[in-house]
Parts: sequence; structure tokens; C-alpha cells
Amino acid sequence: MIEMEHVPDLVDPVVIAAFEGWNDAADAASGVVDHLMTVWNARVVGAIDPEEFYDFQVNRPMVGTDEHGHRRITWPSTQLAVASPPDLDRDVILLRGIEPNMRWRQFCAELLAACDELGGELVVTLGALLADTPHTRPIPVTGTATELELVDRLKLEQSTYEGPTGIVGVFQDACVKLDIPAVSYWAAVPHYVAQPPCPKATLALLGQLEDLLEVSIPLGDLPEDARAWERGVDELAGDDEDIADYVRSLEEARDTTELPEASGDAIAREFERYLKRRGDDGGTATGA
Repeated sequence: MIEMEHVPDLVDPVVIAAFEGWNDAADAASGVVDHLMTVWNARVVGAIDPEEFYDFQVNRPMVGTDEHGHRRITWPSTQLAVASPPDLDRDVILLRGIEPNMRWRQFCAELLAACDELGGELVVTLGALLADTPHTRPIPVTGTATELELVDRLKLEQSTYEGPTGIVGVFQDACVKLDIPAVSYWAAVPHYVAQPPCPKATLALLGQLEDLLEVSIPLGDLPEDARAWERGVDELAGDDEDIADYVRSLEEARDTTELPEASGDAIAREFERYLKRRGDDGGTATGA
């Protein structure tokens, strides 16, 4: 069971969830929730009891010293937090955790029961996978939804994937069985730079959330981090001709394909985000 603090009634809350592990290439998805926890001043209100869901020889507890100098053990778990973003007319429930080692159905049931208790009306899951995509191009993000109304309204797809799945897929399936509307966004991380973090993929997922929620999310240092990440991969490719040749082949394949992110609609959405951010920063929407 999840023990939660008392939370005042939330306004039309949307659930945003990400889990470390198989679904989280380069920590890109969990990085989104970490970022939102910070910029939206989220408050942790509950955590799942890890004893029933984690193998502590696989996900080991961490020992350290707290701010008072006391030794403490931190157990792997999944936390629930709530936030009231200043520019959003609804509240947000954030789920941030680790893919469990056992009892996945019970794990999902307990989390969704807690979200229902808080009034969650829409679930958004985030994931990231390794793919044959060049680091020099926009990070592809695919979106799926469980209901036709969401598919049509958000211009997404119904998932046709068949094969092994992780906790994100199981969580989405649990939403379907409980008639909870659910959306899932997945970022494709270049497989030749799989080490975390990948701020460029985190930014791409945040952009999808901005479109979904119709809000400008403060990005902080992420844009510069993404540029630094890309420069670092450029240097890696510059020092290894095999990697450089491979990146060029990926670029050619992408550039000769009809890309969703190069469509007029996608460019228009990106320009709208830019104008909104300029307005939020006190700038003007016209050129200098």
C-alpha cells in the first residue's frame, strides 16, 4: 500500500510518469520528471513500499549521511509528487521511480489507485529507446494514445507494437483496463551515445508535454546542456572515422525520408513555442 500525506483537492490533475530502467534510455524520460519536479516546485506526498516490488540485490539500497550528519539508508522506490504550475489551469501528479523487479500488476494497481485518490484524469507516460538516429538531427518522438478521441485530438497513433515490453507498457495497459485515458511519448536516443544523460532527448519530450498541456515549461540550462552534449558527440565522431562515417550514413537516411519533425505542422508548433517563451521572458513576438 501507498501511504500518502493529506493533499487538498487538486484541479483536473494530469499524471506524468517515468521509470528508470529498460524504458529509459540515457535517463531521458526520468530526466523530464526530475526537471519538472524542480521547475514546478513539486512536493513529494507518498511513496510505494519497495519491499514487495524490488530485488535489493539488483536495485541496491544506498547508504549515506543526511544534513544532520546521521547515517541513513535510502531504499529504491517510486514516489508520487504534486505540483501546481503557475501558468497551467490544472494541477499535476508526478510519478518518478524505478521499474520493479516483481509483481508488476500489483505495482501498477497501487499507483493508479493512489492517482485516482488524488483525482487523476489523464495519464501521460514517458519513455526513451535506443535507435538508429543521428545526434545531429532533431530527436524523433513518437506518441500513442489509448482512446480514439485522444488519437484524433492530439494527432497521435494507436500503438501497433508487438514484442517485449517494460513497465511503461504494462502501466499503459492497466490504464486501458481501468478506462483511464492515457498518452505515451517515446524519444529515440542515438544508440552510439547511449550513456546518460541525453539532454537533447529530454528536451524533445518536454516539447511534447508543452504541446499537450498548452503551457510553456521553464527549460533552465537544458538547451545549453543539449548543445554541449551535441558538441561532445561531434568531437567523438571527429576522433573516430568509423563513427563519423556511420553518422553520415544515418544523416543521409534521415534526410531522404519524409520526416514528421520536418513537416509544416511540426515547424509551426516549434515556432509557437518560441513565441510563447519569448513572451514569458518579457520579450516581443516580432523581430528586432
